[in-house]
Amino acid sequence: MKKFINPRFLLIIGIISAAIISRLVTHIPNVNPIMAIALFSAAFFPDKRLAIVIPIIAMFISDIFIGLHETIIAVYLSFGVGALIGFLLLKKLTVSRVVLASLLSSTAFFIITNFAVWLMTDLYALTLDGFVRCYTLALPFYRNALFGDMIYCTIMIGGFVLLEKYVPKFRMAQ
Repeated sequence: MKKFINPRFLLIIGIISAAIISRLVTHIPNVNPIMAIALFSAAFFPDKRLAIVIPIIAMFISDIFIGLHETIIAVYLSFGVGALIGFLLLKKLTVSRVVLASLLSSTAFFIITNFAVWLMTDLYALTLDGFVRCYTLALPFYRNALFGDMIYCTIMIGGFVLLEKYVPKFRMAQ
């Protein structure tokens, strides 16, 4: 445990904690930090299991205050998929890889969660027309999620990389 408790680890926890708190603040629908937390965790946590667990815990804690819903499993699954995308793409950090990971994870979230909304709620008929309507009406939320994920990834991942570069105590021990 002692090997984890260092300035770098505490900074990672601080960034994630600030992001979790920001979800509880009034925001534009689907502009939230949770997918960025999954990608950030996948890139920087030494124990990759935490990259899957942390966003789900963050979401659950905030859902307690915001409200639980019938598609919660699909939402949590989507963040796990985001972490897996992060594992694959963020082994080596580049701007293009972060952008691609953000785009792919936002898209996976859109596909998985809207399928669950169509299948598990009574908002749309279980027909091809209902399916198309569900995804069509969700496009503004997808746009917001893309925007939010890009902004939060830029702040969290970009900010951490800059701190690592310019503040020696935040660098990975060699």
